[in-house]
Formats: sequence, structure tokens, C-alpha cells
Amino acid sequence: MSYLLRLVLPDRPGALGAVATALGQAGIDIVSLSVVERGARGAVDDLVVELPPNGLADTVLTAACSVPGVSVESLRPYPAGGVGIRDDLDLVEALTARPDDALAVLTGFVGAVFHADWAVLLERVAPGDIRVVESSVGAPDLGGDELTSPKKVRPELLSLPLDRARGLGADSGWFPPRWSALGMELAVAPVGTPPGGSSELAVLVGRPGGPRFRASEVQRLAHLAGIAATIVRNRHASPAPT
Repeated sequence: MSYLLRLVLPDRPGALGAVATALGQAGIDIVSLSVVERGARGAVDDLVVELPPNGLADTVLTAACSVPGVSVESLRPYPAGGVGIRDDLDLVEALTARPDDALAVLTGFVGAVFHADWAVLLERVAPGDIRVVESSVGAPDLGGDELTSPKKVRPELLSLPLDRARGLGADSGWFPPRWSALGMELAVAPVGTPPGGSSELAVLVGRPGGPRFRASEVQRLAHLAGIAATIVRNRHASPAPT
């Protein structure tokens, strides 16, 4: 069984190595490591770890917290394997390789970059009328009217257009009770204006069970969404091949 472990590490040489040693002594393998944030007070790292057969999640917590100054922000099951896109550069390469499908690529794979479960691309077609135009695998029903196509989203969830990327929580607007029970964490970023129209687009990413989207992750999401919007805009502006 694999888990995503988010750690807050003290600003001290060898802290991550000590965590790796503690996990190894418990029979836990580190599959991957990514740095979320680094600052004067320390670092926030995401580790994908794999337990031995019949291993318990509590073992991960016990091992990580045995290192002085280390705290666990989140621990959640994480699917093994999956798509090859795992970081920002992978996604940018996929966007540039498929410029005609850039928005679909963004929606389909941006979740993997942020260890999230799903993403949707939303479009504002009129005031109070927001619709899902692209969805990743596993994306939930956002409370829309089943009779519309694309599906209409409850306007309480999100207002478009957006002026900036941000994290969303239960206090941001409409939030289904089941999302609260799942510990759903959301981030949203503006994608831009689609060619030939004035409707605004935004990508919404959901991470059930946390951890919360930190400021650095929200900034990265905004950057990736901006790259996708630029690719679409440039593709639309380029003359058709003769």
C-alpha cells in the first residue's frame, strides 16, 4: 500500500535523512520525494511511501514523528503507478506536444502534478451560469443540472471570472457535506478567455483528505494554467498551414 506523506521539517541539516532512516528501519520505502516549500522556518516535503505487506499507516506516522522537530501535516492513501506526468515540467511538455488539446491535457493531468484526485475545467457562459467543459477521470458531480450540456455547476461553488488563483475551503461558498467529511481541499486558477468568446475559464483541482494547498502550490497551478491559456491563444492566432 502506498501513501502520500506531507512533512514539515525543521531548518536543520540532516532532518530529511533522519526521517528516511526512521522510515527505512520500519520497513517503509520512499518511492518519490518532492519539495513543496522551503523557507526560513524549514521545509515542507511530499513523500510517496510504500508499506511492507500487512503494514499499518500508523507505522508511517510513528516513524516520521520519532525525529525531533518533524511534524506530519497529512497522510493519505496514494494509488501506485498511474500516469507518467508527475511534475510541472512533464505537464508543460505534454501541453506543448498537444497544443490543439491543451485545455483537455491540462484538465486531465494537472491533478497528478499536485497529488490530487481530480480536476475540472469550468466556463462562465453567462452571469451565474458556469458549466463543466472538461473533466479528469474521477471528477465528481458539482451539483449541476443533468439536462444541460455541458453540465451546469451550482453558482454558489465559485464565481467567475477570477482575478487570481486561490485555495478554496468550506468557508468559501457552497461546499457539500460529503466534501467536508472527506477533508476535501480545493484550488482554482483562471485559465483565460477562450478564442472567439468572452466567457472566462478556470481549472478547479480537488484533493480529498488533504493536505491543504499551500501558497506555493497555488502559484504553480496559476503558472501552469497560464501556460495552457497562452498555448491555446497562440495556436488560435497562428495562420492555418497551407
